[in-house]
Amino acid sequence: MTQTKRNPSVVIIGAGMTGILMTIKLRQAGITDIVVLEKKESVGGTWRENTYPGAACDVPAHMYTYSFEPNPNWSRFFARGPEIKQYFEHVVNKYDVARDIRFNEAVTDAHYTDGKWTVKTNKGQTYIADFIVCATGILHHPQFPNIAGLGDFKGAKFHTAQWDHSVEITANTRVGVIGTGSTAAQAIPELIKTGAQVSVFQRTPQWLMHLPDFTFSKTSRKLMTRFPIITKFHRNTGKFFLEHFFTKAVTGQFIQKHLLSFLCKANLRLSIKDKALREKLRPHYQVGCKRVIINSTFYKGIQKPNAHLITEGIERITETGIITKDGNHHELDVLVLSTGFNAFNFMRPMNLVGRNNVHIDKAWAHKIKAYRSMLLSDYPNFFLMLGPNTPIGNFSVIAMSEVQTDYVIKLIDKWRDREFDEFEAKQQAIDDFTAYVKEGLKGTSWVGGCQSWYLDADGDPILWPYTWQRWVDEMKDPQMEHINTTTF
Repeated sequence: MTQTKRNPSVVIIGAGMTGILMTIKLRQAGITDIVVLEKKESVGGTWRENTYPGAACDVPAHMYTYSFEPNPNWSRFFARGPEIKQYFEHVVNKYDVARDIRFNEAVTDAHYTDGKWTVKTNKGQTYIADFIVCATGILHHPQFPNIAGLGDFKGAKFHTAQWDHSVEITANTRVGVIGTGSTAAQAIPELIKTGAQVSVFQRTPQWLMHLPDFTFSKTSRKLMTRFPIITKFHRNTGKFFLEHFFTKAVTGQFIQKHLLSFLCKANLRLSIKDKALREKLRPHYQVGCKRVIINSTFYKGIQKPNAHLITEGIERITETGIITKDGNHHELDVLVLSTGFNAFNFMRPMNLVGRNNVHIDKAWAHKIKAYRSMLLSDYPNFFLMLGPNTPIGNFSVIAMSEVQTDYVIKLIDKWRDREFDEFEAKQQAIDDFTAYVKEGLKGTSWVGGCQSWYLDADGDPILWPYTWQRWVDEMKDPQMEHINTTTF
């Protein structure tokens, strides 16, 4: 007599894009004992957090959807933040995901003992689970600059990921923005449009690539709704472009690499008329070393008369502004910090404790690494979604999460069929995978001599250095020879 499949208890941490996806896929696999713990009051992850003016995705909108839930109603080629959040809310409602979500409940502790995970939250709740899926995302802990006097400023001050919409910005407002990364490149033009005097404090210029951002007419949206093949065509076109141009360019493919370099340099040359300003905006590192910014508004905005690009370093922040190293004091009413995120926090600050009381801070004391970006040694039945070495070029993280989710389901299915009771990556497999990735990084743009959030403490980029298709192929099935299993 064949035994029925086991129905595991699963705790998912986070109700952002990956947490929503995982809930749907687990249910479709027949798993019903699911709890999603979300630290905030609503779903959406990064699109709930980032509400700064101009927030948008730099992946074509029709590709930035779940493969099973296309959206023919995107209003623009590059979707804006509120519309993306609305999309995820639509998916949650359609698939009734919310019934498994515990909102405003942040995980404080997760401890593995005797074949089970004990998960505790800030509400004093305790959950016992067979599996943990950590879907906390990549960039979700704002990073604040280490600048003298940051706490002294008396005006309005906030990080772009914590935008204060109560602050009114008008033509009489003096705004300072620290940072020129992808978020700043979207927010700065919107600030300039208000007529405010906007001072942009640039430490390192960025390479920008221009791709036209156009609106989809009501007629085209109706056609895509009526004929889904048109929506699919838009999605496949975006996928082809990112896979065969962008991703291959930054991972070192000769033709794509040089074409991307040419396009970014030509964009700077053709967009910025003033030679002195152009030189201030010219990076002195190879294209792709930092994430290439897809943007069509920053260069236009920074040339407006109320925009001021300041490249002298910051000496300190005062009660009323910023003193730069040339001695100038820049008076400000509002200070916006567009200084990125702590990219290596992953599941922290929760206390994650595996077998034999191994705390995650100890496990990652020397280097943050995971087998296939997902599995850790000493942390059985635990999945880290979008972990180290997951980001792939400028590809869609939704596509990455879908591949990883399929991998998770296949491993859990083996557990359900009683092939084993617990599993974890072999330490040798983690070390070999890390070495394999590091070898591939040698030919990529990310080792092109710049500082970026991609780099860990050893200076190694935490990215995938090979092609998208290679990643998909290698993630198709778990290689069980790299995994320790135990049967109780």
